[in-house]
Amino acid sequence: MPATPASSLDLLFPAHLIPAEVQAQLPPGYLIRPLSSTDYQRGHLPLLSVLTAAPDIGPSAWLARFHQLRSVSETYYVLVIVDADDRLVATGTVFLERKFLRGGGLVGHIEDIAVDKGQHGKSLGKRVIQALTAVGEGRGAYKVILDCSQDNIPFYEKCGYKHKEYEMVRYTPEDVLRAATKGASKL
Repeated sequence: MPATPASSLDLLFPAHLIPAEVQAQLPPGYLIRPLSSTDYQRGHLPLLSVLTAAPDIGPSAWLARFHQLRSVSETYYVLVIVDADDRLVATGTVFLERKFLRGGGLVGHIEDIAVDKGQHGKSLGKRVIQALTAVGEGRGAYKVILDCSQDNIPFYEKCGYKHKEYEMVRYTPEDVLRAATKGASKL
């Protein structure tokens, strides 16, 4: 089954925001496009599981999150690469943070870059980064940033990124997270 044309899908954002040059650099039969409301069935969550835990939240919760992301206009840009069998093989996100700094500027944050392990060596990750960077810049971001492991620094440098500063993280304790999630569902 060939990849479903983007024009016949319910997309997260307009497909024209992804540069045609990126599509032209993909292997034959591959398609890069925005996330679709039907991509749960194409394996979006299993694809994300190459990064970290991505438990199956079920199709209705997945679709609710899709619509929630789309409702925050001009903020979330999740894209995917689909193979000739209409299966998701790569994905990534750029979201735009609205700042008070830089004259009310925008910063693009790249997150959740995932490539199916069987698809390595086809430059799909590089194409995802190129497309997300172009989307962020095209929407007016004065910079696009990302966090990565030290092992991935050379890859991102090849994509035009520079090592700068350090990341800090604090994970929310499970009991606090459960209480916050439970309280949020009542809102």
